[in-house]
Amino acid sequence: MDEKDLSLKLEVIVAEAIQRLSKLNNTEELEKWRIQYFGRKGIFASMTSQIPSMPVEMKPQAGALINSAKRKLTEAFEERKKNLLTLQDKKTEFNLNFGLPGLKPETGSLHPVTLVSREIVRIFQGLGFGVHTGPEIETDFYNFEALNMPADHPARDMWDTFYLDSERKFLLRTHTSPVQIRVMEKISVPLRIIAIGKTFRRDDFDASHSPVFHQVEGLMVGPDITFSNLKAVLIFFLKELFGTRVKVNFLPSYFPFTEPSAEISISCVICEGKGCQTCGFTGWLEILGAGMVHPEVFRKSGIQQNNVTGFAFGAGLERIAMIKYGIDDIRQFYTGDMRFLKQFG
Repeated sequence: MDEKDLSLKLEVIVAEAIQRLSKLNNTEELEKWRIQYFGRKGIFASMTSQIPSMPVEMKPQAGALINSAKRKLTEAFEERKKNLLTLQDKKTEFNLNFGLPGLKPETGSLHPVTLVSREIVRIFQGLGFGVHTGPEIETDFYNFEALNMPADHPARDMWDTFYLDSERKFLLRTHTSPVQIRVMEKISVPLRIIAIGKTFRRDDFDASHSPVFHQVEGLMVGPDITFSNLKAVLIFFLKELFGTRVKVNFLPSYFPFTEPSAEISISCVICEGKGCQTCGFTGWLEILGAGMVHPEVFRKSGIQQNNVTGFAFGAGLERIAMIKYGIDDIRQFYTGDMRFLKQFG
């Protein structure tokens, strides 16, 4: 076989291959065609294997002719493959049944802590209280010293603190009480505010403790504010939050920034005060701490009037939500489990 014969043979092969290629209607047939011509035992592999037996002067021309034919068929193959895939996509598109109902997207709901905080804001705004916020990174002065806890005060051990520097000047606030000081520095008496926000303590993460949690802080300051005013406001608040049937109990307690201080409990919302596992069979659930603002706190805040008094209170929002919704593990608030959160939608 000379060069002319090989060229004619390759022209016939290419023409027949392109004709067959134009009639293929799916990718399976296309793959069989590719293997027939380009496979290890295909037509071009067979022709290439014959080159070593050809005359020396013909070998370069034979290789060039075979490669040229392969390029033509490769281009034709890629073009046909592209067209078939386009047709296949259009066919799939037109086979879609647009009458089928779609999948309902999974939607979230308000977090129980958010629901409780909004309810608390609603109640206190109805009593004329403003809502204030403060920084989560605090100084030692606002978090402790201004609240009647100097550096050597043993009450500091009540708060397991996250300090942010070696000199212990900056920290993640352990309670929302620093907002009291910041507000009293800026707003003139009389005033009544609540503050809601995150707080941080080095607690173990278990069923009843979390290193990050939320608090609500309340403060009312003015001429001749008494403990009776404190009781009236908190009893109204707790009955609005948990229902008018709930009973409220005040017991003596200690906080360095209030004097006198009280621990407030409500009758168990599960057993209605009869005693159950939730309330430890006492019939009562601790809900918040409160008291009359200590004179030293007023002095640190720059309030000097003799007849000015006030009360303050604080409560954990997770604690309130657990009681209100019957949740027995604080960790449920932080898992992001949609099955849990959907219950409050």
